Amino acid sequence: MQTKRFNGVPLSVLDLAPITEEGSPSEAFQNSVELAQHTEKWGFHRYWLAEHHNMPGIASSATSVVIGHIAGATNSIRVGSGGVMLPNHAPIVIAEQFGTLESMYPGRIDLGLGRAPGTDQATSYALRRTLNSSPEDFPQQVAELEHFFEGDPNARVKAYPGHGLRIPIWLLGSSGFSAQLAAHKGLPFSFASHFAPDNTLGALKLYRDKFQPSDVLEQPYAMVGVNVIAADTEERAQWLSTSQQQQFLSLRRGESSPLKAPVENMDEVSTPFERAALESTLDSRTTIVGTKEKVKEKLNNFLEETNADEVIINSQIYYQKDRLRSYEIVAELMDSE
Repeated sequence: MQTKRFNGVPLSVLDLAPITEEGSPSEAFQNSVELAQHTEKWGFHRYWLAEHHNMPGIASSATSVVIGHIAGATNSIRVGSGGVMLPNHAPIVIAEQFGTLESMYPGRIDLGLGRAPGTDQATSYALRRTLNSSPEDFPQQVAELEHFFEGDPNARVKAYPGHGLRIPIWLLGSSGFSAQLAAHKGLPFSFASHFAPDNTLGALKLYRDKFQPSDVLEQPYAMVGVNVIAADTEERAQWLSTSQQQQFLSLRRGESSPLKAPVENMDEVSTPFERAALESTLDSRTTIVGTKEKVKEKLNNFLEETNADEVIINSQIYYQKDRLRSYEIVAELMDSE
């Protein structure tokens, strides 16, 4: 299927492969395949999966494996990482994994890189066996990864598959650090405005102001994340959104859990202080909840504010039928003007 657009901008999918409190990882992967097949048919541009660890509500910890599963179940949609947390891995391993994926699915694989661990300190140690590295090492790690893809015939260590392949590398961030690095290297940049709304405009300005053209990009290209929970009625959308609210609430409490079913009243499961924190994180500019008309209005406002080149949509919805319907409602807005 050809990519469709909303007001000239392609829309993409961020899937956290949610494990529900009544579900299983196996069911989460089945749901992801179904969502990927539908969103490909509806004209979405990319389908990205995120690396998280020690989180019982997210099934995509082995991110490259799940990317291969999704790419194998679809035909044309780009599939990638949003993102791989590079400090958790030796760069050569990521080069080999994504070189393998690109060799299996040529021209369809994206490699989005983050510098956060995507987990807690104890799990970071279990992943790395050392905590000597720091986020400040990220630029060097990115350069090392790029070197494995460059195809230097004189390199002593080469990544096979991966050597000589041109796999699009994106830098992901929720602050200005990766924005500056992406600008310096002339790479596309994706900002996590779906959970860091207050930093969005500053990071995008930094990226665009400092952008240096490269062999990859002549002009800056910024993708921004939004949460969208759409339904045929305002009441159902608001009810469905309480699952995501509970997920953020659990993370704030240090009580990571499977994705919980919607509740009728968040006041019964949270304190006023916690609700204020939720409103700050799930800002109404970047967390859009409501009917098709409201989604259209809010997406328009968001694009006008950010001038984004692309939007990637996260929809943490408990029931698979409702998650599919939410993306379908967004799809109905594409190419409509």
